[in-house]
Amino acid sequence: MAASREDILNTIEGYVKSVAGGTVDDVLALYAPGATVEDPVGTEPRTTEAALREFYGIIEPLEQTGELGIVKIAGNEAAFNFVLTTTMGENSVEISVIDVMTFDDDAKITSMKAYWGQEDMVAR
Repeated sequence: MAASREDILNTIEGYVKSVAGGTVDDVLALYAPGATVEDPVGTEPRTTEAALREFYGIIEPLEQTGELGIVKIAGNEAAFNFVLTTTMGENSVEISVIDVMTFDDDAKITSMKAYWGQEDMVAR
């Protein structure tokens, strides 16, 4: 049985929360085995748990907040935008991202593509 809209939304909310203030393990727990990550789109996809662990490892020491925006879910796929704000002393950087994800029947992420570029990063 396919994942419900509610379960997929819970995964998305957990993803934004974990990327903003969680651990690598928090984020990886949302992914299905064999999942792929292309962040940003156009870079080499990460296809192993070790590659995902290395990629998300940069978030742990950062002081960040995440704000989920519009979410669109269709079947086992979703597109959503969120803003991630990283604070460094008295300065902060906001990045606005659109993620497109696919999910398995347990609402685990099977693929993620992040759409953003340098112009989406703004110093505050």
